Amino acid sequence: MTQELGTTTTPQVSTVAPPRRPGRTGDWWRDAVIYQVYVRSFADSDGDGVGDLRGIRDRLPHLAGLGVDAVWLTPFYASPQADGGYDVADYRAVDPLFGALDDADDLVREAHRLGLRVIVDIVPNHTSDQHLWFRSALSGGPERAYYHFRPGRGAHGELPPNDWESVFGGPAWTRTAHPDGTGGSSRPEAGGEWYLHLFAPEQPDLNWEHPEVREEFDAVLRFWLDLGVDGFRIDVAHGMVKAAGLPDIGAREQAKMIGAQVLPFFDQDGVHEIHRSWRRLLDGYGGERIGVAEAWAPSPERLALYVRPDELHQAFNFQFLRCPWDPERMREVVEASLAATASVGAPTTWVLSNHDVPRHTTRYGGGPVGLRRARAATLLMLALPGSVYVYQGEELGLPEVLDLPDEVRQDPSFFRAEGQDGFRDGCRVPIPWTREGSSYGFGSGGSWLPQPADWAELSVEAQTGVPGSTLELYRAALAVRRDHPGLGAGEAVTWLDAPEGVLAFARDGFVCTTNTRGTDVGLPAPGSPLLASATPEFSGGTVRLPADSTVWWAI
Repeated sequence: MTQELGTTTTPQVSTVAPPRRPGRTGDWWRDAVIYQVYVRSFADSDGDGVGDLRGIRDRLPHLAGLGVDAVWLTPFYASPQADGGYDVADYRAVDPLFGALDDADDLVREAHRLGLRVIVDIVPNHTSDQHLWFRSALSGGPERAYYHFRPGRGAHGELPPNDWESVFGGPAWTRTAHPDGTGGSSRPEAGGEWYLHLFAPEQPDLNWEHPEVREEFDAVLRFWLDLGVDGFRIDVAHGMVKAAGLPDIGAREQAKMIGAQVLPFFDQDGVHEIHRSWRRLLDGYGGERIGVAEAWAPSPERLALYVRPDELHQAFNFQFLRCPWDPERMREVVEASLAATASVGAPTTWVLSNHDVPRHTTRYGGGPVGLRRARAATLLMLALPGSVYVYQGEELGLPEVLDLPDEVRQDPSFFRAEGQDGFRDGCRVPIPWTREGSSYGFGSGGSWLPQPADWAELSVEAQTGVPGSTLELYRAALAVRRDHPGLGAGEAVTWLDAPEGVLAFARDGFVCTTNTRGTDVGLPAPGSPLLASATPEFSGGTVRLPADSTVWWAI
């Protein structure tokens, strides 16, 4: 499954994606709409029940027609799949489960032909325990210094080196089997040193103080940039550097999948030196290649440090994702996010769902109410200044799958003692393309997670061309956003007076009104309606905004 590092031949460089917005040049990422593809669950070309790169390539016309600017692919590298590919055994090889390196090259070329850019995941905080480095480390090789090995505490080293907990639950340390520190074991009574893993034991954390680690990842980035990718989403971008001495925390429930705690293993100042060096590397390539931080920071101000002019281009705004359906909280998050990124001259990013959290249709209440709110939140998000991320299937209004049998789950946090909810599988169920078939068009051989029976009518086929469908709402919204001069990039909004429970703001030639109440609300019509998540009613110069809805206006 792995190969010797540095021996892979890089394919011929692909062409750079042409612009999808004629007349707009430079800094494409400031107002881009980027579509996240969870590779296992998007499209299966070979009928094995698992999505793959050829399946994605074949479905790229859907994304071009949707109106997005770029595609972000979750990891497809060689991996034992202990954590859905985020345990990488070889950063230069495509896992056979997803295809081959030629398939990655073909996908990038076809995306560029359609005007789509391609961003790939890079996982620098940890490797797989099957990576050649870690296998050598367990055998006492020099690569041991590339990870965090420490003697245990207690009379016989039987206790972990500190009290850090894994994000997936349980200790963040696993003890090796033998007194000389070789071999791996989860048994506390075993006799060797311990290694650090902030996630699963199969994902040992790298030691970014070692120069060989930094040099290797520079080479990995160049490998994929030479193939033609347009940038990287940097997994756990806040986690590569740990506090000196690895001090105890003295608290339980330390880390959440998307949290804001102040911790000695997250958001340390030393990570910014790494990101500055990567920005210089990216700037050395043509075509505006970008870096996007998956960074959990305790405040918008700390998050803004990752997108200073000499660091990364974007950072995910988890404050917005975590915000409840509450107008005061939403306004607070929007204001704080815009102020923080404006202070460093960077764009704000907005996201409602991803592969690590329940889908927002369900988070907002589920059923008809949750769908109404999800549609309204989408138009609100797309009206804000900056860049937007769309998670696969949200354009179909897919809900979270809450009734997966335990025997089909694969999320590692589901199987760990004292784990968190372990329900990430519910947002990773393969998406439906057609009304018929063993997996609603996902592939010819079923799907690796079972799909609900009522997803046939949520499929791309069922919603295409249907007025008022969620898919057509997304298509219309992205078209308006692309063409309207007042939408897209920017640093601020102008808040307008509105009835209680209504958010209203203006941009150049544009007004957005969002009614978060469960009842209709009347107000003077701000202008001419452009688009609405639910149909408003007009009477003279007034308008009644439907419950849980957003309307866009031209002024």
